[in-house]
Amino acid sequence: MRAVVQRVSEASVTVGGEVVGSILGPGLCVLVGVTHDDTTEHAKRLAAKLWSVRILDGEKSCSDLAAPLLVISQFTLYGDARKGRRPTWNAAAPGDVAEPLVAAVVAELRALGAHVETGSFGADMKVALVNDGPITLVIDI
Repeated sequence: MRAVVQRVSEASVTVGGEVVGSILGPGLCVLVGVTHDDTTEHAKRLAAKLWSVRILDGEKSCSDLAAPLLVISQFTLYGDARKGRRPTWNAAAPGDVAEPLVAAVVAELRALGAHVETGSFGADMKVALVNDGPITLVIDI
């Protein structure tokens, strides 16, 4: 699994003109990609990392501050544009594999005590955020 994690002061995701998820920070906006060999164990490890990574102000984590997370599925994180001008998506897991694993990340975060908002899997989403810092990192599990 791969996540692009951004420290935000606010973030939202809109589908069809309607806000389906939003947070006010400090918090994290997390784009999650799934590849073919990912498992629920990877989802649990990613959730634990997201809940405990110390990138909020004062080297605090979401667990330290009860900070919210906005988790959005993002198959393009496994895009490969090394050859030619058109990326390939071969490394991205198909929706029927990826959707339950993204849901498992969200469920595990909630089990850890996190307030989690989400996008809509497979939808044309518009993501708006204010990156705080800016701080952005990539986590591969």
